[in-house]
Amino acid sequence: MRPIALLCLVLAITACTPRGTMVVVPPETAEGPISTVFVGTTRGLEGTGVFGSGRSEEMRFARYDVAIPPQRAVGEIKYAKPRNANVSTDFLTTDQRIYAADADFKSDLNTALAANGREAIIFVHGFNNTFTEGLYRIAQLRHDLQIPGVALHYSWPSAAEPLGYVYDRDSVVFARDGLEELIRETVAAGATRVSLVAHSMGSFLLMEALRDIALRDGGVMPQVRGVVLISPDIDVEVFRMQAKDVGTLPQPFLIFGSDRDRVLRLSALITGQRGRLGSLDSVEQLSDLEVTYFDVGAFSQGSGHFVPGTSPALIKLLGRINDVDQAFGNDAAGRPGLLPGVILTARSATRVILAPVAEITGDALN
Repeated sequence: MRPIALLCLVLAITACTPRGTMVVVPPETAEGPISTVFVGTTRGLEGTGVFGSGRSEEMRFARYDVAIPPQRAVGEIKYAKPRNANVSTDFLTTDQRIYAADADFKSDLNTALAANGREAIIFVHGFNNTFTEGLYRIAQLRHDLQIPGVALHYSWPSAAEPLGYVYDRDSVVFARDGLEELIRETVAAGATRVSLVAHSMGSFLLMEALRDIALRDGGVMPQVRGVVLISPDIDVEVFRMQAKDVGTLPQPFLIFGSDRDRVLRLSALITGQRGRLGSLDSVEQLSDLEVTYFDVGAFSQGSGHFVPGTSPALIKLLGRINDVDQAFGNDAAGRPGLLPGVILTARSATRVILAPVAEITGDALN
């Protein structure tokens, strides 16, 4: 593709998209529930409580209280204007703390874990994200999907620019040790069950951190009780090698993808690598891995790059994910009927083609 055509595609995907900025309001003025998110970041600090796109060799820890506005559609995030915040419709921050000492972070996290069954979920954002966008996204996901436990966010230094793809790819390599540190700190603070969720390019970062943990000592691997990759921007062959180094993959291991993902098409053009994990049309390449691949193309809108977090219909379906996990731990006969769509199996891997309909037909391909 010619450079001018590639530029036009980038602009078409990202045009007219307002960037997320943080607005802090007094707690007593906020409406709706408060979602507390603990943060580990290798971004450089810019201003009061906000981190930018620069890289920092120092890992910093923080905590934010995010107000979920009552007047919004499921999956929607609206960012406030600094001088015109609407507490009824905008995501807002009501409290923030950047820890001066790691021990203080671990102490607060331990307290939160003790009050939430020692369960934690760590979210890793993807390409082209500001600090606030990643922070508010996990607050939204936790609320809309009613995710239990303590929410943590690993914020790596994205350029937050549509044309910053190469910077972001370098940044995920830069940020691998930071994510591993956050996972280890979470376990050290008392978490006995840790779920890992990553989006887009963050999925590559997550797999690299898991690989490093497994190769170094694997001491925290027993506490990792599930992995979710959303629209993973990873070359399939690279993912296979990462999975091989990890060894036994944490279960459940869920992948959400779609061949309608326009951002992954762009990634394939930029990298010259056609086989992106998040845009497979078959699980044959993953057949020897114990993974479940959810094809969410039928719910795709816009760029189609974060369907599980933005589609109200799909979010409603994903509320039954615990039932799905339990069924997939049993034999295939128990799987049909839980989610609307078609189930296909290829050795160890399973592909679920989700559809916005009321009934499901189960087919098995061996």
